[in-house]
Amino acid sequence: MERFFNSKAMAGLQKFGQKLGTNKFITALQAAMMSLMGILMVGAIFQIITSVLGPTMFGVLSDKSVIFNYLNIPYQFSMNSLSLWVVLFLAFNYAKTLKIETPIMSAINALFSFLIVAGALVVAKSGAVSIDLTYLGAQGMFIGFVVVFISVQVEKFCIDKNIRIKMPDVVPPFLQDGFSAILPLFFNAIIFLAASLAVTVLTAGKLTITSGFMALLAAPLSALTSTVGIFILCIFGALLWVFGIHGTMILVPIIMPLSIQAVSANAALHAAGKPVVFYPVMLFAYMAIAGGTGNTLALALMSLRSKSKQLSAVGKISAIPGWFNINEPMTFGIPIMYNPIMSIPYVLNIPVVMLCALVLYKVGFFVPGWIVITALLPMGFGSYLSTLSWTNAIGDYLMLIPSAIVWYPFFKVYEKQLVAKEAKAAAEEAAQAKKQAAVISADHDDTPTMGTHEAQPE
Repeated sequence: MERFFNSKAMAGLQKFGQKLGTNKFITALQAAMMSLMGILMVGAIFQIITSVLGPTMFGVLSDKSVIFNYLNIPYQFSMNSLSLWVVLFLAFNYAKTLKIETPIMSAINALFSFLIVAGALVVAKSGAVSIDLTYLGAQGMFIGFVVVFISVQVEKFCIDKNIRIKMPDVVPPFLQDGFSAILPLFFNAIIFLAASLAVTVLTAGKLTITSGFMALLAAPLSALTSTVGIFILCIFGALLWVFGIHGTMILVPIIMPLSIQAVSANAALHAAGKPVVFYPVMLFAYMAIAGGTGNTLALALMSLRSKSKQLSAVGKISAIPGWFNINEPMTFGIPIMYNPIMSIPYVLNIPVVMLCALVLYKVGFFVPGWIVITALLPMGFGSYLSTLSWTNAIGDYLMLIPSAIVWYPFFKVYEKQLVAKEAKAAAEEAAQAKKQAAVISADHDDTPTMGTHEAQPE
C-alpha cells in the first residue's frame, strides 16, 4: 500500500491537484462562491418568510397582495439576479489574484460585458422596454465565468502593454482609474457585441450567445449531474483527500453552480404551487452531511470512549466541530490521509450514505431543496431551512447509522493497533525512566560524603 501511495501515478495526481488548487481563476472562483453567502442568506430568509406566510403554507398573505410582493423583492434581487453577483465577486477576486490595482473597476467592466451578453432587451407591443431576466439568475452563471475570464484578461493585457488613456499626475487617483478603464471596457464591448451578433446571425436568431453556450454544455452537464456522475465525482473527491489533496474544494466550484441552479428551479416550482423535483446533484451534500467530508462524526463519537489515548484526544477536540460538519481536526488528527486502514471507510462511507439518501428521496421521505442555504450550520439546521421539512433535518442524524456501520470495524482494528503501540511506547518509556533512576541512584552512592572534623586539643 505504501508503495502504491508513493508511485509515480499518485505523485502525478497529487501534483495535478496542487496545481489545480493554486490556479488563480479556480482560487478566485472559490472565493467568489464563499462571498455569496450574505446575498444568498438574506434572499433565503425572505424566501422562507414569503413561503410560510404565503399561499403555499399558512395562506396569511395572497401572492397578489402588496405586502407579499414587497417581501418578495429581496429574493428577486438576490437569487433571481444571482449571476450578476457571481460576476461581480468573481471578477473582483480574479483581478486581485492577478495583482490588478483596481479590482473594483475590473468587476464593473465584467458586469458591463456580462449584461451585453446575457441582458437581452425585450420590447413589448406597447413599446415598453424590459430586460430578459432568464440568464441573470442561476442559469447564467457558467457563461458568467467565461465573460469574467475574458474581460479581466483583456484588462490585464492592456495594463501589461500600457494601453490606456494617460492623465497628468495632478489628476486625482480615482479619476485616473476611471480613464484607465475606458479602453479595456471599449475592447470588451466590441468583443462581446461581435460574439453575440455572430451567434444570432449564424443561427438565424434561434440562439443567443447565452442559450447557445448552455446548449453546448447540456451534454457534459447532464452526464456530470446524473446519479452515476455525482457518485463518481464524490468518490473521486474522497480519493483526492486520501492523498493529501483538498478534494472537496476542487469539486465545489463545479458542483455549487449546478446545485444553485437546481434549487432555483425548485424555488420557481414551489412559488408556482407545483411539486419540487429531485436532482441528483443534491446528493453532493451527503458527501459530508454527518460530520464533514467522509461523514466522520460517527468516528469522532466512537473515539470519545476509545481505549487509545490518541483516538480519545482527537475525539474530544473533533466532536463539536463535527456537529457543524467541520472535520479537519479528525482528518488530520487520526490521521486519515495516507492511512490505509482509515482511508478505506473514509472513501466507502460516501457512496453508502449517498445511496441511503437516494433511497429516502425516492420513497418520498426527503423533500428536494428549494431554498439556497450556504451558511455553516449544525447538523439538521441547514437541511430544515433549505426544505422547511423536519424529515430532512432528522435525516441528517439517521445518516449516522450507516456511517457508523462502515466506520466501526476499521475503527476497532486501528484502535487495537494504537493501543498496542501506546502500550509498547509506555513500557519503553517506563524502562527508560527506570534506567535513568538507576543511573542517578548509582551516581548518588558513588559520591563521597563530606564529614565534619572535631578540633583536637593540643
